[in-house]
Amino acid sequence: MALTLYASKGVEAPPVREPVARHLCTDCGVSRLEDAKACGQACQFIAPDYPAMEAKVHGRARDPDRPDEMHFGPFRRMVKAALTHPIKGAQWTGIATRLAERLLDSGAVDVVLSVAPDPKDRWKPVPVMITEAAGVEQVRGMRMGYAPLLAMIEPVKAKGYKRVAVIGIPCQVYALRALEDSLQLDKLYVIGTPCSDNTTTERFHDFLALLSDQPDTITYLEFRADYQVELRFEDGRRKEIPFLKLPISKLPPDFFPLTCRTCVDYTNVLADITVGYMGGEGEQWLLVRNDTGEELLGLIAEEASLCTPGSAGQRKSSVTGFISNTERAAGGLPLRGMPDWVRPLVAWLMPKIGPRGLEFARTRVEMKAAETVLHLRRNEQARMKNMVPDHVWTLVEPYGLKPEDGERKSR
Repeated sequence: MALTLYASKGVEAPPVREPVARHLCTDCGVSRLEDAKACGQACQFIAPDYPAMEAKVHGRARDPDRPDEMHFGPFRRMVKAALTHPIKGAQWTGIATRLAERLLDSGAVDVVLSVAPDPKDRWKPVPVMITEAAGVEQVRGMRMGYAPLLAMIEPVKAKGYKRVAVIGIPCQVYALRALEDSLQLDKLYVIGTPCSDNTTTERFHDFLALLSDQPDTITYLEFRADYQVELRFEDGRRKEIPFLKLPISKLPPDFFPLTCRTCVDYTNVLADITVGYMGGEGEQWLLVRNDTGEELLGLIAEEASLCTPGSAGQRKSSVTGFISNTERAAGGLPLRGMPDWVRPLVAWLMPKIGPRGLEFARTRVEMKAAETVLHLRRNEQARMKNMVPDHVWTLVEPYGLKPEDGERKSR
């Protein structure tokens, strides 16, 4: 029986099958479908073909001659954005939330697929179908953990919905696009959020316990582009922790699974519009990728301030240091080797002299590319020729990372 907690507001959590065990799996939901073998076609971690998928979705693959497309994938334009009236309880100002509301309000879609908090745990994601704009408030904010969102494909089919919107992270969106033709939809809108590192909800609670002596009262967590982690509490308090002061050394080496450490799609390149923060300089950063993305941005254009993202600082030393720390960690989490007394000074300096705006975003994408190569080389070298796209090798080449024998397909 479907969870009915949300049903009065047009939010339903249909039951899903148990997952079929897979190697390198983020439980996107495909293995829970009746045809669990669809994983072989859909999975980002088997043999992704980004050039073909980008051309299918956007009309062309990323162009090395267009600024920033090797880093961020195909896009029409990038904007820094903020809702004029932020949505209470949403992440940042709530642009993804508002897009979902407008799609349902305008009648553009029959249903929105997203994740809501588990009734017993605000941080645990539960995949849901939303059919009323009033129900979108149930999915505001960030969840942490694995969410089989694409298991909702079967309930969508069963109810005859033909106009669908999906709010998803990259591994979900890649699989969705791979299966899109078989869904036989009249219209699909894909609102993508960037993602680099996920973990289980249980381990995320362990992380929260390292950040506060009252972890159960934390209601909001965000890694910001000013090198701070922001926490908000039930009583209205806020706390900011510099990245360099995070207790990373107290986390187990496998806190983040190998899938997340080898993900090559930080910016969700197959979405129609990517809604993130990295290049936003304190606001949200939107990448409008195709006609449907333009349509989505048009839904909120009169409700938001839009401007061109800025860029400052240099990324090379930051990425070089990250690569060195990742190599020293020998498969664990990359730990910074600076003395404790230096950390406060560097934490104060980084927001002022470190990469900012689009340069911050380029930095994180190059770090993720290097991390992919290093971790796959250490743990799954035989998979590299199928899992690592050419553009990743282009991004890491300036740092001396080049394919070894058998790590790259013959062109």
